[in-house]
Amino acid sequence: MNFRQLDLNLLRVLGAVYRCGSVTEAGRRLALSQPATSNALARLRRTFDDPLFVPSPGGLHPTRLARRIAPAVTALLRELEAELLVGESFDPATEAVRWRLSLSDLGEQLFLPRLAHLLRREAPSARLSNVSVPAERLPAALEAMEVDLAIGILNPQHRGVASEGLFHEHFVALSAAQWTPADASPTLTLTPAQLAQAALVVADPAATVHGSVTQMLARLHIDDGAVLQVRHYAAMVDLVCDSDLVAIVPQMYAHTLAAGRAVRVWELPDHGPRYEVRMVWHHSATTDPAHAWLRERVRQLYRRQHPG
Repeated sequence: MNFRQLDLNLLRVLGAVYRCGSVTEAGRRLALSQPATSNALARLRRTFDDPLFVPSPGGLHPTRLARRIAPAVTALLRELEAELLVGESFDPATEAVRWRLSLSDLGEQLFLPRLAHLLRREAPSARLSNVSVPAERLPAALEAMEVDLAIGILNPQHRGVASEGLFHEHFVALSAAQWTPADASPTLTLTPAQLAQAALVVADPAATVHGSVTQMLARLHIDDGAVLQVRHYAAMVDLVCDSDLVAIVPQMYAHTLAAGRAVRVWELPDHGPRYEVRMVWHHSATTDPAHAWLRERVRQLYRRQHPG
């Protein structure tokens, strides 16, 4: 390949097809027609003497060469874009921008409604989507611009990734309002013995803080105490209402989603597992005016928030 003859505009197409796995979607993101995007991909294939992407049941699958060069191309283009945007401004009232967040199912319930309402008021032309990205893939997704911002129990140690703490949280127990623990006391803190005698509902360890709830139960020698294990937190309020079940959930969930329900919140022994909620992004987006505006709105909504 003769690098001097390479049309650098084609590299944007390479990065877009790599991210989307689709010529049509890549063209849409680049504001190009489908024929123009297909033509650009054909030129790239001739330039590199490689198919770059081959059809698969899940879309276009990158070849080994594409997997090797596309992430580097994407990162360089993003850094160049950030440099060119220095001194630019962002008008949320008029500009159309598309943001891609990465939130867990619980994060979607807790963070997305308030953020979406704020955007409808202050940035009515903005578009927002939640992209499912496993925690281990998050740095690569941020680098490839598949995701703009992630919020959750995250602290990726990866070069090029920035993060900022929003607030500290811990787990609590959630029960029906009429439920009382064994040897009931006037406090709203459960003892290890009371917790051991409760019919517990817990989320799958993969959905908790890296299994920290499971670890807590094992430490208290009640690791077989869960009578019900669920994949997601969404149903937990309904499960405990009018039953003897006791759910172990994050405090923010308990106080936000249980509002107005006939439930009671109990502190766990030693205040339960603790964790920090952070927002995470790629360093190349730090100086982008629109991205900076979004991060500031997330700070305003959630930084140091401690419900209850």
